[in-house]
Amino acid sequence: MSDTSYDALIIGAGHNGLVCGAYLARSGMKVLVLERRPLIGGACVTEEVWPGYKVSTASYVMALLQPKVILDLELARYGYEVLKPPPLFQPFPDGRSLTFWDEEAKTCAEIAKFSAKDAAAYPLFRRHMRQLAPIMREIIWDTPFNVSTQPRDLLAAARFLWKKRGFVGQFYQIYDLLTLSAYDVLSQWFESDEIRAALGFYATGGGGSASLRTPGTGYVLLRPLVRDHETAAGTWGFVRGGMGAISDAIARSGAAHGMEVRTDAEVSRLLVENGRAAGVVLASGEEIRARRVAANASARTTFTRLVDPALLPEGFTHAISGLRARGSVYKVHLALDDLPRFSAFDASAAGFPYPAQVRIGPTIDYLERSFDPAKYGDYARQPFMIAMTPTAVDDTLAPPGQHFMSIMAGHAPYDLRGGWTDAAREAIGDAVVDTLETYAPGLRDLVRHRHIYTPADLERVFDLPGGHVHHAEISADQMFMRRPAPGFADYRTPVPGLYLCSSSVHPGGGVTGVPGHNAAREIIHDAKRR
Repeated sequence: MSDTSYDALIIGAGHNGLVCGAYLARSGMKVLVLERRPLIGGACVTEEVWPGYKVSTASYVMALLQPKVILDLELARYGYEVLKPPPLFQPFPDGRSLTFWDEEAKTCAEIAKFSAKDAAAYPLFRRHMRQLAPIMREIIWDTPFNVSTQPRDLLAAARFLWKKRGFVGQFYQIYDLLTLSAYDVLSQWFESDEIRAALGFYATGGGGSASLRTPGTGYVLLRPLVRDHETAAGTWGFVRGGMGAISDAIARSGAAHGMEVRTDAEVSRLLVENGRAAGVVLASGEEIRARRVAANASARTTFTRLVDPALLPEGFTHAISGLRARGSVYKVHLALDDLPRFSAFDASAAGFPYPAQVRIGPTIDYLERSFDPAKYGDYARQPFMIAMTPTAVDDTLAPPGQHFMSIMAGHAPYDLRGGWTDAAREAIGDAVVDTLETYAPGLRDLVRHRHIYTPADLERVFDLPGGHVHHAEISADQMFMRRPAPGFADYRTPVPGLYLCSSSVHPGGGVTGVPGHNAAREIIHDAKRR
């Protein structure tokens, strides 16, 4: 048993666990973060997949990390640097293309190539979504109230509703986003199939197991507006050194206030004394004691592997096991001898040298067909793709003259029929390369190495339940006061002194830092009351 006792232990050094630990350390607590892998970051990580290639093997771009977290933890001081990439480029099989610019007028000109009516509608749509964005930007910081007749919960619900009274006039619009499909919402604004597919892409390509026509995916249209890109924290983009540089900066920020981090320290179970969390036992048998524990592991791992089920109330384990978490996106990484040339891209006409961000998903039917096979245990032969080439803007990531492409694609089910054999893994890699080849002839000959993470690999490596990048679907039945389970949405758990700070809790997945921030706030609040 360790002779040292801590104020707080964090299970898992993913970015949310590190954020939680860094805030607790800044509050004066003695904090230890434990990570089972030999490197920190969880799914916000940079790994040397091949010698000299530093690859973001899971999350791939900084789009949602909240300015408050960046500024509070002074991440720029500790090595965090964002590199603004060229605009997002989407090629089409007929040679046309669509470029999404920061400047609305330039994007409208791109949309006009497909529909003049849609070009006129785009600013109105954007204005409508921006009017709804404030509630999303505010609610992510709220501690969800639990629905019960307990006075504390009733008071929390009343406070929440009173605080949100200013958004009553937008209730029906928010309700539509939570219940309608992205396709239905977009169809109210746009006529072009290509524009609907482009604007609704992330309803199927954002990590969830859904299609554009899945009810309840409308809210995904609002998700890109969760982050305000016009603050002192800076804009979105690639992170110099890869996504792991975010986690490294958070760890350094915490270390400046005494936070300790141990790698190769897998937790095997939670220590409980007198009905309260008292520390952890490592797989090595070492006991480490603490006044409180925050789990950045998934809710499923925490409550089905680390906590004695006898400590959990009836129905709770069933609710956790029943979380819908069956991932269908996967990652393919290609080491390249040169930058692929997309036939629809003309640098002189585009006004930028190379499309470092490319999306493949030309029509609604294409995107629907990319999702359909996963429902029957099969993978898409023509997958949707988000193909990022960060080496086009960051020369620290690959050997001189070399490049790599990091691709999130789908869909392929976690429970693939026949299992994820080596042949099946290579088959989805072939599907990605074959599809890219139709848009970038000659790409296949540039591939020097390739690395593939199936949904099953994402679970094995990163503890993503069912390979789901958000730990569980972010849908109306699994968000806010129902995440991860009814009655336990406030970052606390059935075991006093044990908290959750991972993507399993509100507001869910993505590299936002918010679950870690919010959990730390509640931990500090409870510590002051003891």
